[in-house]
Order: sequence, then C-alpha cells, then structure tokens
Amino acid sequence: MDIRPEFLGLILACALVTAVPRVLPLVVLSRFQLPAWLLDWLRFVPIAILGALLSLEVSLATAPLAGVATALAVAALTRSILGTVLAGVAVYGLLLYL
Repeated sequence: MDIRPEFLGLILACALVTAVPRVLPLVVLSRFQLPAWLLDWLRFVPIAILGALLSLEVSLATAPLAGVATALAVAALTRSILGTVLAGVAVYGLLLYL
C-alpha cells in the first residue's frame, strides 16, 4: 500500500495540531509551583464542564429528566465523573429504549 507524501504530511500536521495544545500546558506548568487556591479552583473545572454539557443536552433535546436527575444525584454524592456519566447514561438509555 502506497502512502502519498501529501497524505502523510497532512496526517502528521493534524497530529501536531492536536498534540501541541495538550502537551504544551503540561510541560510549561510542570516547571512551576502553582498556588494552593489555584489548585483548589482547578479541581472544580471537570464538574463545571459536566454541568455545562448536561445543561446543553437538556436545553437542546428532550432528554428524560430522570437521567439528568440521576446524574446530578450521583455527582453530588460521589463526586466521581465516571460514576456520574455511567449512571446518567444508564438511566437515559433505559428510559429511551423501554
């Protein structure tokens, strides 16, 4: 199987554009000691993103409210993103396909 140089260059450029924004902050921030208040603030970023995604899904689609309520309850009780996503998807899927 032959790979044309244009395609190889395109794939390498896409890989570079994808990798640089992910690796650069890790490399730069690993050299600094971040203040405690910033580390505490950064702990809430995944929860805020999950809330934004859930609110977007509820406002744009007719998602069953039981799935959203389950996800919010699991998030509040466990603070586990994986548990929250799994519980919300499970309840949503069960209600959607029943």
